[in-house]
Amino acid sequence: MSTKELYTKGARVWIKDPETVWKPATVTSDFDGKSLPLEDADGGALTITVKEDKDLPPLRNPDILIGENDLTSLSYLHEPAVLHNLEVRFVDRNEIYTYCGIVLVAINPYFELQIYNNDTIMAYRGQNMGDLDPHIYAVSEEAFKLMERDNTNQSIIVSGESGAGKTVSAKYSMRYFASVGGAGDTESQVERRVMASSPIMEAIGNAKTTRNDNSSRFGKYIEIDFSKTFHIIGASMRTYLLEKSRVVFQASEERNYHIFYQMCAAKEREELQGLQLAEADDFIYTNQGKNP
Repeated sequence: MSTKELYTKGARVWIKDPETVWKPATVTSDFDGKSLPLEDADGGALTITVKEDKDLPPLRNPDILIGENDLTSLSYLHEPAVLHNLEVRFVDRNEIYTYCGIVLVAINPYFELQIYNNDTIMAYRGQNMGDLDPHIYAVSEEAFKLMERDNTNQSIIVSGESGAGKTVSAKYSMRYFASVGGAGDTESQVERRVMASSPIMEAIGNAKTTRNDNSSRFGKYIEIDFSKTFHIIGASMRTYLLEKSRVVFQASEERNYHIFYQMCAAKEREELQGLQLAEADDFIYTNQGKNP
């Protein structure tokens, strides 16, 4: 069966919408090869002219698949299907994590969730990825387990747009390694030392943007070292890639790196007296965005 043959009366599709991006619609008559008559969710009738296959609207997934914890389980995997599935899991089920194969998709809830305690860590310890609900601990456990089994280095890439929660995700992943790879008091000591570096790195690498008051404007590669018995023995930051252009230019409503404003705020301190500091508004490098 060709794709065009799926567009029969009653078929469910997605159509673009200026407000909601995508909205559901239903085919009201079989596709004749030139036009596709539809009825949207509000009862409005419309017809799509089809010149090429790409003009056909994306098909909707069966209701039974909506809310799946792995996007690869969907019959149709395209933008509206992914967005709708994530919306159902996040809004209706309060689930912030969803798998897409070996990739973990996370939605930032912008408040603290009680799903990162030691009991949760122990629940995921020794489990295969997919045995339990999607979680950052499942990804961390998979990396740790492969390191133990194959005795090879593992990498976890945390990516996303500003405010997506990359820094927090990396923190929870390191917490997992510190817990399962700890030895006695080492667990708390290593985590404390790794986490203690965050305020310093954020001061020189985070800035206020139009989307996030504490946006990380740098990429970093953190290496966590384990002993031959797979106990964590230390960590180091090997690479630090800074958005250097922000130092000399900030867009409207944005700011330079926090450290410059912190130094200006502490200009009266004795150790800063020789730097000729003033108010942040007095310097071109800290006032271009017109955002105090």
